[in-house]
Amino acid sequence: MNQLTKLPERAMDLAGQVGSGLRGAVPAKAVQWVETGAALAALKTGGRVATRFVKRNPAIAAAAVAGAGLLWLAARRRAKRRDEDAGDGSSHGTEGRRTRRVEARRAPRTTSRRRSASSAS
Repeated sequence: MNQLTKLPERAMDLAGQVGSGLRGAVPAKAVQWVETGAALAALKTGGRVATRFVKRNPAIAAAAVAGAGLLWLAARRRAKRRDEDAGDGSSHGTEGRRTRRVEARRAPRTTSRRRSASSAS
């Protein structure tokens, strides 16, 4: 009776040994083909689920597509604006806000701003 209780445990050990032996014996290319097949099967199943969802909920699908399009358009415009700004030598703030370049100029000389040391006392 003792050996009957160890039978499932022994079967799992044997299956693990066979699996590891097969993994070592099978060429890497075959493993890659199996992984590719699994990925294609998942893609096919996902496509079926998506098609079924769109057929049942066309308004939600249309809203999702429109939202994705708007996000893409906004990202494209932002990238284009960033490229244009980078070309004119201006800098961006740390928060990504657009900054305006201010040219340095000399202040006009006036006598009222500068007093001589003798007239100040």
